Amino acid sequence: MAEKKEQREEKIFLEGNTAIGTAEADAAPPVQPASAPDVLSKQSESLSSSSSPSSSSALSSPNPLEQKVIDEALKKCFDPEIPVNIWELGLIYSVSVSPEGAADVKMTLTAPACPVAGSLPGEVEQKIKAVPGITDEKVELVWEPPWTAEMMSRVARVMLGM
Repeated sequence: MAEKKEQREEKIFLEGNTAIGTAEADAAPPVQPASAPDVLSKQSESLSSSSSPSSSSALSSPNPLEQKVIDEALKKCFDPEIPVNIWELGLIYSVSVSPEGAADVKMTLTAPACPVAGSLPGEVEQKIKAVPGITDEKVELVWEPPWTAEMMSRVARVMLGM
């Protein structure tokens, strides 16, 4: 019984719907996925204190071009071993796009020995380069702070059954 309720809540969360017909659902506010600015702020706060000043613009809410990079590139890039995009996995530590369209992304991998260490950053660069308005891109692979499962968004946790 509890398993059915949990599956129903996950479905509601993933679809952004509210349940109808139960006292619990009527009493509880609708569950909504975290918005990209909230996730970006949460992920950016994880940066070490030695982060560059240029990444500080990503701490509040992303500008329209930064949001475009998040939506059209980062959320469409997947670790082939995990069926969740790199944004929701928490692999992106910062996104900064200058007014001229130069994108700077700091990202990590789940582990230094990750099999996609040689290919994933290049794939991210290609996807960013394809975003209209981007004139240049730089993807920096960083290892501090080390990635942990706590960096995943709630959406990723639900998708992975955590």
